[in-house]
Amino acid sequence: MSRLAAVTATLVRFDLRRYLVGGLLWMPYSALPLAGGLLLQRMFDDLSAGHVPLALCLAFVGVEVVRGATTVIAWVYGDYWWSAAAALLRANVLRSVLTGRGRVPHSPGEGLARLRDDAAGLVEFVDESVPLAGAVLFSAAALAVMASIHPAATLALLIPVIAAGAISRLLHRLIARLHRQAARLGAAVTGHLGEILTGVVAIRTAGAEGAALDRLRGLNRRRRDAAVRDRLATGLLDTATGASVDVGIGLVLLVAAPAMREGTFTVGDLALFTVYLGWLTALPRTVGSVLARLPQAEVSAGRLARMMGPDEGDLARDSGVWFHRDRPVPLPAAHSDPLRELRARGLATRHGLHGVDLEIRRGTLTVVTGAVGSGKTTLLRALLGLEPLTAGAIHWNGAPVADPGGTLVPRRAAYVGQVPRLFSATLRENLLLGWPAAGIGRAVELAAFERDLAALPDGLDTPVGPGGVRLSGGQIQRVTVARALLRSPDLLVVDDLSSALDAETEQRLWDRVIGTATLLVASHRPAVLARADQVVVLDRGRVAGRGSLAELLETCPEMRRLWSAASLQSSRPPKADGRGGPGEITAR
Repeated sequence: MSRLAAVTATLVRFDLRRYLVGGLLWMPYSALPLAGGLLLQRMFDDLSAGHVPLALCLAFVGVEVVRGATTVIAWVYGDYWWSAAAALLRANVLRSVLTGRGRVPHSPGEGLARLRDDAAGLVEFVDESVPLAGAVLFSAAALAVMASIHPAATLALLIPVIAAGAISRLLHRLIARLHRQAARLGAAVTGHLGEILTGVVAIRTAGAEGAALDRLRGLNRRRRDAAVRDRLATGLLDTATGASVDVGIGLVLLVAAPAMREGTFTVGDLALFTVYLGWLTALPRTVGSVLARLPQAEVSAGRLARMMGPDEGDLARDSGVWFHRDRPVPLPAAHSDPLRELRARGLATRHGLHGVDLEIRRGTLTVVTGAVGSGKTTLLRALLGLEPLTAGAIHWNGAPVADPGGTLVPRRAAYVGQVPRLFSATLRENLLLGWPAAGIGRAVELAAFERDLAALPDGLDTPVGPGGVRLSGGQIQRVTVARALLRSPDLLVVDDLSSALDAETEQRLWDRVIGTATLLVASHRPAVLARADQVVVLDRGRVAGRGSLAELLETCPEMRRLWSAASLQSSRPPKADGRGGPGEITAR
């Protein structure tokens, strides 16, 4: 509950002016029915007296027109706050995930569902404060007016309103539980659809189309049943609230009948009570809605906070939201502190690293090697802030780096991951990703991709397909290298760069890349190890040796074992497709 309260208060404050103005614009929607009821009272009293209240009719129409116009204005204006608040939550979660501190759920589809539904649910809960304030304001004024006309009828009128509130309170736990179940099953359907779309090749090659569709039908059936139960419970609550209006009118007629016979309770008074009763039900309905959304909002806040990881306190932090299209997207400027030395001391992660030290000097090639599971990839990702550190410190030119995920980014550093990622777009778009096109030709040449580019039907404008399916594994790797080099980084971090390259292409690639930037490489390949200025050997998350290759072959048993295995692997014939180079070992 404390987390939800903090998020609610921060969302209200981040754009307080727009929130307050939007709330004030909504007030006429709740307050003008007071005037409408009083006008109807006068109109019916005049009609019962034989007069034609034309002026009152025009005034009533004017009140309704003003209420409708202010409602439209409030809706348009308030939507900016609503959209900005939802965008703020989503942006903060995405920023935490992209900098490596946050965590995506097991299913990417579930992560998207959380960003979509949980963020919207939180904002809707906060937004309920506006209609709640309006309903309280109207109810207080309306009850005062009705009590001045007939206190007993007013008291009778409150009975069905209180009953409707009690029913809302009783049903809110059921509705909240059904909401959560429907949201969870909806996220499961979204996640399974995402897995089907990303795993089409695996499904087809396994002949599992029928099984995938059967699972989708089962998930969708359960989601549909949950949604029907959710709608049914909500409909029952709405029906009970609506029925309270009719019951209230009947009670008013029963209680006020003697006064009507005496002439002290007029037809106009009855019209006023009838109009006000319909609006009075908004208070228990709104309170019931808030109570129903409360547990759902707590769940949504918790789910988004878990995606934030250690940054959960920044879930609703005001990081700025911009709605105008003409705002230029700023690119990282050339920094004034070029890399001279990068030092890491005592790096440790929850799973993988234990007190690793690393020192990289400008213009050198540092190779991190080790057996499968030794922590090479974890070290590279932790250094860049893509894996959360549990201990250790990183220094850039002697200055501490408090936030590696936000500091070691282009133009300071660029990263080529072990599993290259391309988007379903053109080659040019995959290389640029919003970056200026200047230098794209040089980057392609440095990545040894110019021959492949010349063979593509549309050159840089060739669509690569989902995940780069139209390119070979080696081509995808070199495209990601070109993308990193286009950023002109001081530090280029690569993870098993040449795992899908033949020996000739690998040699040409390293000849061009070495010297363009300071290099930190995770690799087991003899060709790369032999050219390294420094080799760091990892064994089960700890540094087993450090130095040149020649020194380590003399002093480090783990290095001798790895070198022997790599030499044995390199003596085998290359793969038939020519894409798997000698000595291929998973660099994970």
